[in-house]
Amino acid sequence: MTYTRTDPGRLFAALVCPVCGGDLALSGRSFLCPDRHTFDLARHGYLSLLSGRSAASADTAAMVQARTAFLDAGHYDHLARALATAATSLCPTDGTVLDAGVGTGSYLAAVLDALPDAVGVGLDASKYAARWAARAHPRGGAATWDLWRPLPVRTAAVDLVLNVFAPRNGAEFRRVLRPGGALLVVTPGPEHLAELRDRMGLLSVDAAKEERLHRSLAEWFAAERSDSLDAALTLGADDVEHLVSMGPSAWHVGSEEVRRRTAELELPVRVTASFQLSVYRPR
Repeated sequence: MTYTRTDPGRLFAALVCPVCGGDLALSGRSFLCPDRHTFDLARHGYLSLLSGRSAASADTAAMVQARTAFLDAGHYDHLARALATAATSLCPTDGTVLDAGVGTGSYLAAVLDALPDAVGVGLDASKYAARWAARAHPRGGAATWDLWRPLPVRTAAVDLVLNVFAPRNGAEFRRVLRPGGALLVVTPGPEHLAELRDRMGLLSVDAAKEERLHRSLAEWFAAERSDSLDAALTLGADDVEHLVSMGPSAWHVGSEEVRRRTAELELPVRVTASFQLSVYRPR
């Protein structure tokens, strides 16, 4: 399928100046607000909205490279398909999608493929992730931002908010959604990667995670439905190393230790990928 790259002015139409909240207008390779606050389009295509140092928890270049390799191998394609299917019933085909915590942009790209006239913008604290996300789909843009801060997004400008393994700012998600919009959240299920947790030093999944998710959003959203999505993965050595290195466990287990532990596994290894897909509607 051949695509034409969408004009940046349309890709970022839902965004506002993070300093004053004013409208942003494209001028050359920058976006400016009426107060002349200026934000540049990086050469990789993403919009740089964060000033100063990135958030401490932002993904590193190595984490993004590992995630790209793992996802490109197709291991989470079933999750991408499930998100695309859900999006078709939650968002108009010409709607606007916000991916809060866009990562490499693979899930946003899958959703946009299912919504032929929609545009999407992804926010992520990592400039390394934003570089990939900016090129993930011709109708998708990416900008750097810390999700815990007020979002640089117009009020009631978005039809669908995606939130896949990322921080959840319930008040802001509610503010940016249009009436009738939806929030689609993905969290790990209780058995997610259970076979590798002890041997590879992966973080455990709280059995009450879904209940805590509902409570954290209850002030602004009503839970509409929640579906489990499980799949059995067969992983080789490179796959395991990429899996461990792409997520939060990478902060606790060094690359040499990952390789040592991987070498002790009986490969290939069968691993459970368990996800919970939850749909919320604004109150």
